[in-house]
Amino acid sequence: MTLPDKKLLWLALDRRPPGAAGALDGWTLCMARTLNEAERAVRTHACQVGLLSGLGPAADPAALDRFLGAHGGLVWLVLAAPGVLDRPEWRELVRTHAHDFHTEPADPRRLAYALGHAHGLALLHGHRAPASVAAHTELTGNSAAIARLRAQVARLGKSDAPVLIWGESGSGKDVTAQAIHAHSRRAGGPFVPVNCGAMAPQLIQAELFGHLRGAFTGAERDKAGLIESAAGGTIFLDEIADLPRELQSNLLRFLQEKTIYRIGSTRSISVDTRVIAASNVNLKQAVAQGKFREDLYYRLNVLPVTVPPLRERRDDLPELTDHFFRLYAADKPRHLKGFSGAALRAIASHDWPGNVRELINRIRRAMVLAEGRQITPDDLELAGADPAGAGDGLGRLRTAAERAAIGASLQRAGSNITLAARDLGVSRMTLYRLMSKHGIAAPK
Repeated sequence: MTLPDKKLLWLALDRRPPGAAGALDGWTLCMARTLNEAERAVRTHACQVGLLSGLGPAADPAALDRFLGAHGGLVWLVLAAPGVLDRPEWRELVRTHAHDFHTEPADPRRLAYALGHAHGLALLHGHRAPASVAAHTELTGNSAAIARLRAQVARLGKSDAPVLIWGESGSGKDVTAQAIHAHSRRAGGPFVPVNCGAMAPQLIQAELFGHLRGAFTGAERDKAGLIESAAGGTIFLDEIADLPRELQSNLLRFLQEKTIYRIGSTRSISVDTRVIAASNVNLKQAVAQGKFREDLYYRLNVLPVTVPPLRERRDDLPELTDHFFRLYAADKPRHLKGFSGAALRAIASHDWPGNVRELINRIRRAMVLAEGRQITPDDLELAGADPAGAGDGLGRLRTAAERAAIGASLQRAGSNITLAARDLGVSRMTLYRLMSKHGIAAPK
């Protein structure tokens, strides 16, 4: 008898890796440290059980309540510090969404038993991610460009060498990394995504390499880093160009020696983790400008991959449109049946500067807001699309809209570049480039 694969989504809002490691034996672990990362993990991994930790002042109860409510198909356990349930908002959230609750530090045996019980309950009630979720780790489409990429991914899966993925923002670098992991011998191990542009520079070293208790103010316990948490699997370093130069040497040493040093430690730790990195920045140019180490570039660029932009795979647009309509079907009203002919023509004629991410966002928004039985160009906000090439007028409108979106995001974030970049779904470096393009002064 073949036992079903046990997949666990660990949403660690306190940015600490899981403790009680013995409780996780036999589980395929997917780590997430923000709701955005968790949303992506739910879409791309057929997890049956969720484990939530990090309830506290830094977490948003309302946003977390919405997320857990939207993903009630997982059986959720909560791991929290003593006293957290004294706050009524957390008590109500745990009461509403959690199957079980454990106080930190968790007893490994009790936690292992609870996780096993939750897995059995998930199977009993059919709590599984839809089949389309697993398909989302595959590269959808049959164009020549995507067929070449799919064949390359299959070959790269046979190696443990580092991979460097290049592609425009929104083109699908993260899905490509997940596909490489899924085709590798490490597919049963964790896939740990890290956005190097979204982490505060002063925290990146501790997050990647871990630290010992007392290594710095606030280090109250030993902590394994993200590289360690990906042992036996893959760590995906997205927006690698944003990694501070002083930390690039540490990553280089890991790639050369497969060992790390936690902050405050003089003892090296051997770690078997594959590195996949991605960038929408030309790293050769970054090397020439002195912003990226040349030796690290060549260490990462062992197996280079280029993800084609959506405009080079227009033959895939009908299949992608149908795929995302089915993938997010839970968001649509019952009366909505599909796309009008005019909507499909507008999709085919649009130049998709935001690539697949823009396609997903337009489709999801249209699925929620459409009032008729079919999605129209107006619902997609593509009513002015011109099959002959959009023209200067539409280009000016698009430029104005981009500038307005950046300005509004900076205002909402109080001119905080990190928060604004996170709101727009881009890295800090990309946001700086867009601000320069539109003549928007950086906050002082």
